[in-house]
Amino acid sequence: MPEVPALPGSLSELVAHVFADGGALSSALQGFEPREGQRRMAAALAETLTSNGTLLVEAGTGTGKTLAYLIPALLSGRRVLISTGTKTLQEQILSKDIPAVSVALGRPIRATVMKGRSNYLCLHRLESAKAGTFKTMADVSAYRTIADWSDNTDTGDRAEIRDLPDDTPVWSELTATTEQCLGSECSHFADCFVMKMRQRAAESELVIVNHHLLCADGSVRQGGFAEVIPETDVLVIDEAHQLEDVATQYFGFGISHERFDSIARDAERAAGGADAERLATIKRDADRLRDASRAFFAALHGSAFRLGAPGSSERVRFTEEHAAAVADDVVALKAALEALEGTVALAKEASEELLAIARRADHARGDTALLTHADDASFVFFVEMRGRHASLRAAPIDVSTIVRTLLLERAQATVLTSATLAVEGNFSYVRRRLGIEEAEELRLPSEFDYRDQAIIYLPKKMPDPRAPEYGEAAAREMFALMRRTQGRAFLLFTSYAAMRHAYALIAPHAEWPLLMQGDAPRSALLESFRRTPHAVLFATASFWQGVDVPGDALSCVVIDKLPFVSPGDPITAARLEAISAAGGSPFDDYQVPLATLTLLQGMGRLIRSRQDRGVLAILDPRLRTKGYGRRFLASFPPAPITHDLALVERFLAA
Repeated sequence: MPEVPALPGSLSELVAHVFADGGALSSALQGFEPREGQRRMAAALAETLTSNGTLLVEAGTGTGKTLAYLIPALLSGRRVLISTGTKTLQEQILSKDIPAVSVALGRPIRATVMKGRSNYLCLHRLESAKAGTFKTMADVSAYRTIADWSDNTDTGDRAEIRDLPDDTPVWSELTATTEQCLGSECSHFADCFVMKMRQRAAESELVIVNHHLLCADGSVRQGGFAEVIPETDVLVIDEAHQLEDVATQYFGFGISHERFDSIARDAERAAGGADAERLATIKRDADRLRDASRAFFAALHGSAFRLGAPGSSERVRFTEEHAAAVADDVVALKAALEALEGTVALAKEASEELLAIARRADHARGDTALLTHADDASFVFFVEMRGRHASLRAAPIDVSTIVRTLLLERAQATVLTSATLAVEGNFSYVRRRLGIEEAEELRLPSEFDYRDQAIIYLPKKMPDPRAPEYGEAAAREMFALMRRTQGRAFLLFTSYAAMRHAYALIAPHAEWPLLMQGDAPRSALLESFRRTPHAVLFATASFWQGVDVPGDALSCVVIDKLPFVSPGDPITAARLEAISAAGGSPFDDYQVPLATLTLLQGMGRLIRSRQDRGVLAILDPRLRTKGYGRRFLASFPPAPITHDLALVERFLAA
């Protein structure tokens, strides 16, 4: 295929030429169908790149938005950074979309995927672990698999090891965090997989990252250090609806027993070649740190449980009462960290690895002091409970300024896109949350015919979602729908408790294979669902987005309740308080818009191709009984709505 000619005229004219009937895309890609929404989006991209502006695009399912932003960005001749919500989409762009664009443009494209450090093997830590011991045969087997693979990999990316369990603890021992990395002092620096990845990115015209790495780069730049991601001219943020959540996680900070245990363990490992006296001292300091950490987090867990009465996975706001309950343990923990620092500082000719551990201990001591004082009004401080384990964390209450200054303003031209960005037809919510001031806006409806391909079922009679009988009523409706679709359903819940309750009620009577989140890794569950006829999947939040099951395997998506965030969650509570203090309406300005976007993501799992047909069911009666229900309905896809199961049955039989 010859390269797309350098036509005289503007970027807009060149983009139009590529997307035209009989143009480069139609000629190069077998089965390519021109789509009006895709052309409009590509044209808007070209204008934004020309004017160095900001563009917000809601591109409904089936638009083909990846090609719509890739082609204008690459034809602009500028360096491009794409940030996605998931590693899965990163890989899809590199392995599927880039080759297609390369064929259409008639030239190779220099593209690199960048991931966070935890995805790459650290050769130094692999070498150090050879002297270590592993507690179980499974760990020994995982270590041998990784060690054998390390001799043959060019990238060091764990995604290459298909049969490595997601939850193996061995991998975390063989990868380096920023704090653990020795940098240019490492004996493996020349062969470092992270450095090689960065070098490939520096030589590429297109760099593909995820939102976590984008935020990591913003954090590093904020601290005045060298960037993680190379400088680029154009920034495209795909799955932009996830950006606020990721920024909230990433620009916060925290301490956990795992963090302190890692410092202690690495200190012992680094001191392995030291003289006997120093080794004994460091081992003593490491044991003291472990003991102080256990005591602190046990006290933290106890105070949080007493004051917050959490469940098995809960957040409790950290208050002065909590601080008083752990005050003595804080002193002991900081003293243990200081002792380890001091031992390293007094050591003669300490290795770079030991010096790095001293820096980690100092950083952890500073975080401990900040977190236990909890006096920064721009952050919310909370205890996170997971079973019998607790961690102490802080998260920014408002990330809009952070996102605008550290992420969006890094490029000359910026595009944010998703299938769900607008609420009730406008972008005001996402503009506020992400600090977007001047921007062009474009809303593109789905290319799919929802009027013919889908029906929305809202049951006539359902109890209040807060009523004790709601769970049983929801299970009855789910079972009735599953009988009509012969399984082939996603049942999406707003809580694990509701999911397990529904499963317990339905399982004894179900005629179809049932799968439940938590019984296997997410990827394994999806694969089982796709290949098991008439399967039903019970799932929670992580399956509401980023899941693609086209075809007959999925014919029904049921959502148990409107997905309002809990006002008892510390981050949510702090944001509601901030909105109220500023004179806004917390419910109208935050809770309803956020729940609307989440609901639309869940509904979007159903129709993934022009051939798909099926039922979208939302069981929550508040859509009909509350005034704000109209706000949700105004954002729904244009499918017919029914309250009659008989009509659902006729639709499916048609």
